[in-house]
Amino acid sequence: MELASGEDECLCQSEKYCVDRPIYTQEYLQEHLHLRKKEPTSFVNKVAHSCRCTARKAKSQLYSFLPILKWLPRYPVKEYLIGDVISGLSTGVMQLPQGLAYALLAAVPPVFGLYSSFYPVFLYTFFGTSRHVSIGTFAVISLMIGGVAVRIAPDERFDIVEANVTNSTELLKKIDARDAMRVRVAVAITLLSGLIQLCLGILRFGFVAIYLTEPLVRGFTTAAAVHVFTSQLKYLLGINTKRYSGPLAVIYSLIAVLSNITETNIATLIIGIICMVLLLGAKEVNDRFKKKLPVPIPMEIIVVIISTGVSAGLSLEKSYDVNVVGKIPTGFQPPDLPDVNLFSAVFVDAVAIAVVGFSMTISMAKIFALKHGYAVSGNQELIALGLCNSVGSFFQTFAVTCSMSRSLVQESTGGNTQIAGLLSSFMVLLVILVIGSLFEPLPQTALAAIVMVNLKGMFKQFADIPHLWRTSKLELAIWVVSFVASVSLGLDYGLLVAVAFAIITVIYRTQRFECILYITF
Repeated sequence: MELASGEDECLCQSEKYCVDRPIYTQEYLQEHLHLRKKEPTSFVNKVAHSCRCTARKAKSQLYSFLPILKWLPRYPVKEYLIGDVISGLSTGVMQLPQGLAYALLAAVPPVFGLYSSFYPVFLYTFFGTSRHVSIGTFAVISLMIGGVAVRIAPDERFDIVEANVTNSTELLKKIDARDAMRVRVAVAITLLSGLIQLCLGILRFGFVAIYLTEPLVRGFTTAAAVHVFTSQLKYLLGINTKRYSGPLAVIYSLIAVLSNITETNIATLIIGIICMVLLLGAKEVNDRFKKKLPVPIPMEIIVVIISTGVSAGLSLEKSYDVNVVGKIPTGFQPPDLPDVNLFSAVFVDAVAIAVVGFSMTISMAKIFALKHGYAVSGNQELIALGLCNSVGSFFQTFAVTCSMSRSLVQESTGGNTQIAGLLSSFMVLLVILVIGSLFEPLPQTALAAIVMVNLKGMFKQFADIPHLWRTSKLELAIWVVSFVASVSLGLDYGLLVAVAFAIITVIYRTQRFECILYITF
């Protein structure tokens, strides 16, 4: 309704404010606004439009593929650099012993664990979108790779059991041949899993992570912890037994250890127990006083240095038959083409490793992104992991993913960007090029202690059972099925069963909801 001018003046005088708004009618809008008509476009035109390249579109795609180009020019040196340096040094100190230890899980010589702690970490700095995750070796992925390597290159294939009763020179040759074959298997599965991740990322399949629900992942990682713990008992006790893989591998490994328990090397066991006590004590102190400590106590590297010094000083290998790490060559190996002929034998395992590796990374990345207020891209994380694994495989690395323990340390010690991960990779580079050979007397039982103690967080996930019992019986069923299937059938087939069961529960929930709606209406 329009007001006369006199009425407007009276209104403005009686009130402290006056609102005068134009009136828009349908006729006014049709007269002054020119609506764009939707013209039908053919499929060819749509494809041509999507493929059309402009400077703005090219720049956006480049920034998406190389996130470092976006955040590095804006890097606040005064605000972030000190935190990144402290965080990088703290994470690098953890990378070294864990790289050596997880190489045992992957059934390859320890030096390949160092390679896997350098190349992928370096590459992730350029392609990753998470500022706080620590990429590198991880127990679950390493164990999955080791299971495949042992299955394809078992000891029996190289007559190592029979060679043990002959001369030691022949035994060493056959062990070297076995290790070389296992490295070939690990490198091949790493390349294939990297290519799978890369293809999924390019095809924008980052949404597949939603099918790996939290109960499924936690049940799976708890089962993996059982596998890892069982596989390390032989190193902790100093017993030479066969390594098993596949269905019922946990039971076979326990039977093998228990049947040879009388052959336990007492010196090896004492060293392992002392290392475990020191590591558990340091973890307790770090957890209790994490707000007061500037950086966590780096007990893992301390244990490695002390046990290496004691082993070298007392000649534990010769005097007490303590198994040690052995030869660690200094420097890098030249790049080599992985054996693509093994792809058919490791394809199923590569798919499982690719999916598990991505799910571990994106879950941790989203937690930190939500906490610190930035965004991560699932598709770009797939591309980043794919490049880390596929490119790294040419330099004899095995598959990597996000480490939960190292990521928590990297974030809690003040890490702000991927620069922290870059600095940690430089620490590993220093060891590879200069001082790697100094760790040759390191007892394997010390590495087993490091692996076992790092499983503490995964074993705490058994507390999910009473919590899920109270909140959701269906999610509890997913957790239990994932755990039982992965323990009994192995991690690869266990994951397949768990995903299938999770999909069935989704169908059950939707169908049940539709039935309720039908009955209601």
